[in-house]
Amino acid sequence: MIQPICRYDDGSVNDALMELLLIVSTLRRSSVSRVTAVIPYYGYARQDRTLGERVPISAAEVARLLTTVGVSHVIVVDLHCGQIQGFFPAQVPCDNVAGASQGAKYFAEKLTLRNPVIVSPDAGGVKRAKEFCEILKRMTSKQQQKIKLAMIAKQRSEPGVVSSMNLIGQVKNSDCIICDDMIDTGGTLCKAARLLKDRGARNVYAFASHGVFSGPAYERIRDSVLKEVVVLDTIPLSKGQVPSQIHPISVSSLLAEAIRRSSQNKSVLSLSETVTMSKL
Repeated sequence: MIQPICRYDDGSVNDALMELLLIVSTLRRSSVSRVTAVIPYYGYARQDRTLGERVPISAAEVARLLTTVGVSHVIVVDLHCGQIQGFFPAQVPCDNVAGASQGAKYFAEKLTLRNPVIVSPDAGGVKRAKEFCEILKRMTSKQQQKIKLAMIAKQRSEPGVVSSMNLIGQVKNSDCIICDDMIDTGGTLCKAARLLKDRGARNVYAFASHGVFSGPAYERIRDSVLKEVVVLDTIPLSKGQVPSQIHPISVSSLLAEAIRRSSQNKSVLSLSETVTMSKL
């Protein structure tokens, strides 16, 4: 069963979740032996802990619902927080497939980057940016393997409001790729791109596994200094005039290989490395 838990067509996130739960229940009542839920975008993933009193851990409750209706195995793409896998019991394994290989493949084959620098938009994303950098190195020629890392240290005055940003690293005369797991309203991304340009970056690109693009995201990206924003098609682009900078790429080959391995009881955890080396 393939179903992202997100808004699509005229439905809400909750509509997508209920469709998934009801269809899984229907399959179980039809005496199937196993149900694998392939969830390209795991809704409610950002609510993975309590940040105050009387706040639900919604990511855990979604896992509980999936387990209760009878899901046998869950395959997701780039969870916001890898610890969400622990919300599922041992008898319902959750495999988190990294989509960075698809993004790195696009940048390696479609663009000619000069002095590339992979930029993490915050301290929590350094590991993700480093992994993207390593994949990109393996996919490019030896002459282009001098790929650097940089990080943006930001401070928030309140939730969702960034009060200041500071760049750690050198980006002058470089093509920068801001690497993140998702783009929501686009405010932080566009501010980060402006900071990189002000510090002398030649071009600023962005890659994110999930393009949520809520609220004023389209307008902000359209008016930004970003040359191209590459996202996986884990979430259908919302209705409206999509900015020319946004470029969705398919995650179908990655999910197809994950489904094949799952059906043959093979390891899904090593999928990303295999896909990277074979340039699937």
